[in-house]
Amino acid sequence: MDLYTFTAGGFRAAWRVLALDVRSRGHANIPDHGPVILASNHVGYLDFCFVALAAPSPRRQVRFLARHDIFDKPLVGAALRRMGQIPVDVHGDPAPAMRAAEERLRAGEIIGMHPEGTISPSFVPRAGRTGTVRLAQLTGAPIVPVAVWGSQRLLTKGLPVRLRRNIPVVVRYGQPHVPTGDPGEATRRLMGEITDLLGVAQAEYPQQPAPGDEWWLPHHLGGTAPTPEEAEERIRRQVEERRRRALAEREDPPAADETGGSEGRAAS
Repeated sequence: MDLYTFTAGGFRAAWRVLALDVRSRGHANIPDHGPVILASNHVGYLDFCFVALAAPSPRRQVRFLARHDIFDKPLVGAALRRMGQIPVDVHGDPAPAMRAAEERLRAGEIIGMHPEGTISPSFVPRAGRTGTVRLAQLTGAPIVPVAVWGSQRLLTKGLPVRLRRNIPVVVRYGQPHVPTGDPGEATRRLMGEITDLLGVAQAEYPQQPAPGDEWWLPHHLGGTAPTPEEAEERIRRQVEERRRRALAEREDPPAADETGGSEGRAAS
C-alpha cells in the first residue's frame, strides 16, 4: 500500500470516528482518466481531504498545491512530497509550482487548486487568481468546479479546532470544461460557477446553527462570520505581516538547532 492510499484511509477512518456525514454530489463529473483540475472554494484547512476523498470508490489520487511553509516541517514535508503534493511559494515565485503542476497534468494526473489562494474568513468565495485558468488553458486539462460546505465547522482560520461529531460536510462537483478567452474573465466565470455550487450546497445543508453558534454561517445568510469586506481587510493585514516576516527571515535566517536543522515556523 502506497503512502497516499494509507493516508487517505486514515482520513476516512477519522471521519468514521467523528461520525461525519460526508455527502458527495456530482462526483460522476470527475473524468475517470486523463488530466483534470479540481478548483474548489476554501472555507477550512481540511477542504483538501474532502475534495479528494468525498467521492465514492474508485478514487483517483489528487495532487494539491499547498503553502510552501507546510513543507518546511521535516516529517510532514517529506510525506507530502512522497504523496506527490506540490509546494507553492505564496509570497515569492509561484512559477516552480506551476511548472510542477503542468508536468503532473501532462502525465494525466489530477491537480487540486483553491483559486482564492487562501481560506475566506467570510466563507464567501473571494475573487479568484488566474493561475488555475492559465494552467488549464496551457495544458488543455478540463476544470471541474467544486464547492465544499461544512468543513469550516471542524478547522478553519483564526478559530479554535472544533472536532465535533455528527457534522455534515457537503461536496458538490460541477461540470468539467476547458476555459476559453481572457484568463481574467474566465476566472470570474469559474468563481461564479463555484459560488453557484456553494449556494446549492448551503441550501441543502441539513443543519442550522444553534443560538450563539452562528459563527460558521456567512453574514448574508444571517450568520456572524465577518463580511467579505472585513475579511479582505483581515487578509490584507495578514499578508503584509507574513511578507514582513519572510523578508526578515531571508535577511536573518533562523539559527540551526542542535540537530543541524532549522527551527520550524508554524503554518497559519
